[in-house]
Amino acid sequence: MKQGKFTFGKSEKLCSRKFIDKLFDSGEAFMAFPLRVQYLFDVLPEEVEAQAMFSASKRRFKRAVKRNLLKRRMREAYRLNKEPLLAVLKEKNIQTGVAFLFVSKEELDYHAIEKAMKKAIQKLINEVETR
Repeated sequence: MKQGKFTFGKSEKLCSRKFIDKLFDSGEAFMAFPLRVQYLFDVLPEEVEAQAMFSASKRRFKRAVKRNLLKRRMREAYRLNKEPLLAVLKEKNIQTGVAFLFVSKEELDYHAIEKAMKKAIQKLINEVETR
């Protein structure tokens, strides 16, 4: 990835069904309200430091428009704040898959989601550094 580019390309999206199943079966999780973060340090199918996926519950948000809005906000917050995490992963030569699940009952604005995303990324960095 080029330095200073805030992108979120295809190779950074967690799509592998096998890896997603493994992530939810044997990965670890923590809360950074309104986000639940599920992560697994393992070899990824792509040559990137981290792959991420974003989800909002259909049970809590019946309308697809709302779910998509929340996922867009989470993706944008991740895209703009992931650099420190990727730098630490590259330095330690570790790959990770991460799922960001939106767990709040009400729709939150971008700033609340970004604040939680920054907290979540910091916790992930701490996890990487304690390995």
